[in-house]
Amino acid sequence: MKKKVVIAMSGGVDSSVAAYMLVEQGYEVVGLFMRLGIDRLDALTKTKVCCSLEDANDARSVADQLGIPFHVLNFKEAFDRIIDVFCTEYLNGRTPNPCIMCNQELKFGKLLDFADMLNADFVATGHYAKVEESHNRYLLKKGDDVRKDQSYVLFSLNQRQLSKTLFPLGAMTKESVRKRAGELNLKTKDKPESQDICFVLDNNYHSLLYERYGSRISPGEVKDRQGNLLGRHPGSPFFTIGQRKGLGIALGTPRYVIDIDPRENVVVLGTDGELWEEELRASTLNWISIDGLQSPMEVQAKIRYNHTPAPAIVYPEGTDAVRVVFKEPQRAITPGQAVVFYHNDVVVGGGWIERKTSTDAACAETSCEKPLL
Repeated sequence: MKKKVVIAMSGGVDSSVAAYMLVEQGYEVVGLFMRLGIDRLDALTKTKVCCSLEDANDARSVADQLGIPFHVLNFKEAFDRIIDVFCTEYLNGRTPNPCIMCNQELKFGKLLDFADMLNADFVATGHYAKVEESHNRYLLKKGDDVRKDQSYVLFSLNQRQLSKTLFPLGAMTKESVRKRAGELNLKTKDKPESQDICFVLDNNYHSLLYERYGSRISPGEVKDRQGNLLGRHPGSPFFTIGQRKGLGIALGTPRYVIDIDPRENVVVLGTDGELWEEELRASTLNWISIDGLQSPMEVQAKIRYNHTPAPAIVYPEGTDAVRVVFKEPQRAITPGQAVVFYHNDVVVGGGWIERKTSTDAACAETSCEKPLL
């Protein structure tokens, strides 16, 4: 009997080719489009956004080409929670990564629930990553295409999720995926990638924050690390660590956001040299290749999606926190982002970067240390 797989089809070229690969490999494949309730953005702005009605139609077209069943499920309520967490993280002086939250809550949460309802054996997506079983443990590994590897945004998957997951594109490059789509004449073969956050237009989240939490956003002071007043800002949630553009202040030499104090509504500016730090603290951990961290471990640590993993030592601090000390200082370590630990191409685990010590009190008041849903 064929193994059954439910694949998330976004209407893009990656998930389209992934669905084809599964059919070619002999699985019984069921396509699923996750309706997230953001079609209005397309209608209001005439701007192409991910997961729109057009994407749903493209996904259905590919499913028809492949001869597989296709379903559309409404995950708007769950997705709205992700958007809300995204906004409140900025209010708490952090810079969120909603793609990781979406993977945990929807693509390997709700999708897996739907697969269980269908008595399916696996779920699948078009991510560039790999899952392998080794010594009764499921490992998450980097995809072969180093430019497209997406293991970072999958670090929160647990053993059950990994045991039920297939990544058909793990050993492929983006170029080979495009080529295969062209050979099959899939409708999505020439479709461009969506680069921005799907619910944020033009990569500008300010209007979304105003829409949901405008009453909690107010102008405040811009200072340097010594507390000297440099100017005013329209609202601290509109800034992120490392930001240089849009500061509204000219000081003669480049300045960057080096800290954000949400409690005092203060944005702190400094030089590039003040952005470099040797360590961080992370919590809300998920371990993949090990059960847990019992003693210091040497790893390659990645502090954002496009960051090159850097040598570091991870020290356990209690049951759900670690201190990460880098061999060399790293630029713009940002609270709210994930830090993911690697051993060669294997994901050891990861967690969420906490606020800096100077503003820990603000986090305690606003519960900003745990962004997960």
